[in-house]
Amino acid sequence: MDWLSFLTLAIFAFALIMVLAGVFSVIFGSGRSRACGIAMSVVGLVVGVVWAYLVGMSDIPPFCDVDTLEIVYSAIVDVLAIAMGAIVAVAIFLVVVLKS
Repeated sequence: MDWLSFLTLAIFAFALIMVLAGVFSVIFGSGRSRACGIAMSVVGLVVGVVWAYLVGMSDIPPFCDVDTLEIVYSAIVDVLAIAMGAIVAVAIFLVVVLKS
């Protein structure tokens, strides 16, 4: 993975978490935390949309070389594989501990 692919994943993860945290803050917060939640959601959306435009539709030289769909697909598959392995390991651990 090159540096631009890594940066793409990091920025998309940042944008997604900012939007989700902002929505969570808007739903469960009150007063000032709702305003901060709205600001977080807007920042996440702006960063995500701008980066998606740069790597997906622009012809700017360093950004047009990124295969965004392949990177995101690969990251999702990797995270699912890691989660499945971790769940199986924890399940085996719990069975061993509870049976002994």
